[in-house]
Amino acid sequence: MWIPPEDADPVVLHASTRKQTAVFGAVCPADGRLLTMPADTFDAKSFKVFLQALLRRRRPGRKIVVIVDNARWHHARALRLWLHKHRHELRLDFLPPYSPDLNPVERVWKLTRTLCTHNVYFETLQALIAVVHDQFAKWFHPNLQLRRLCAFI
Repeated sequence: MWIPPEDADPVVLHASTRKQTAVFGAVCPADGRLLTMPADTFDAKSFKVFLQALLRRRRPGRKIVVIVDNARWHHARALRLWLHKHRHELRLDFLPPYSPDLNPVERVWKLTRTLCTHNVYFETLQALIAVVHDQFAKWFHPNLQLRRLCAFI
């Protein structure tokens, strides 16, 4: 960026820390519904809680197919027995390595960053979480925006 020499240099505010939060999410490409769940950390225990929340939202008589990457908590031994027990209701499909673009929820994460965080300074991590949570709340019910974004056609 060019600034005339007689002008003072602009001050750009930025967060000086690398704080983060964990959020599990799944989108239904058929109608655009989004389910998210904040977590303290990504691990098998919190992933199981998220899968249980997905099962509570499923339509009766329908099986849920969840597309996941190869994160270690998706393959955890602690999940095997539970997944086997719920195999008639839920199936995990693993993506090939290094292919996150094939997962519809990755498009949602990218759109969320574009709409909520690009060129915005957040004083605290809580302020960022609040803005993102508000956006997720808008997408909780069926919506055309996510349906189009995540369409397989």
